[in-house]
Amino acid sequence: MKQLDRVLQHWRIRKVLPYLKRGAKVLDIGSVDGTLFQHALQLSAGSLGIDPILPRSEKNGRFTLIRGFFPKDMPLDAGPFDAITMLAVLEHFPEEELTILADGCMKYLVPGGLLLITVPSPFVDAILKWLRRFRLIDGMSLEEHHGYKVEQTSLIFAEPVFMLVRHQTFQLGLNNLFVFRRQ
Repeated sequence: MKQLDRVLQHWRIRKVLPYLKRGAKVLDIGSVDGTLFQHALQLSAGSLGIDPILPRSEKNGRFTLIRGFFPKDMPLDAGPFDAITMLAVLEHFPEEELTILADGCMKYLVPGGLLLITVPSPFVDAILKWLRRFRLIDGMSLEEHHGYKVEQTSLIFAEPVFMLVRHQTFQLGLNNLFVFRRQ
């Protein structure tokens, strides 16, 4: 990752940290190298990250990283989790898998637990392509972006299972934070 990739990643992490309580057991979908867990030292040792681009699965004293796709590659004994995070991940899921994704979140999130999502506005794709062209970012997996519409998020994670607690924009309106509570 280039420096600008890290800056943007840390900005997203800072948006969700206030929602992650001390001792919470967290599932980070799209965890990459576990950076969220390195910043959220207050989390439970049972926290888990899952990402298909990990070179291999690994266990650390505080968290486990699994190479794989959510939810199909989740370990049988995983969960339940107090919070699930998806930071700049939702736009990578194919349209036809979004219902499976929502069902997986329902399955692994405790009632009352939080689902924390950041998703960029579609306009960001053009900016990222230029930044990558000038080698300012690596722009991880940009080819997977499929024109995800931010307004779909509240429809995918809809009532009666999920209740939208907060939606706000950040990064000059180019990114969105969604906070859902599992009913």
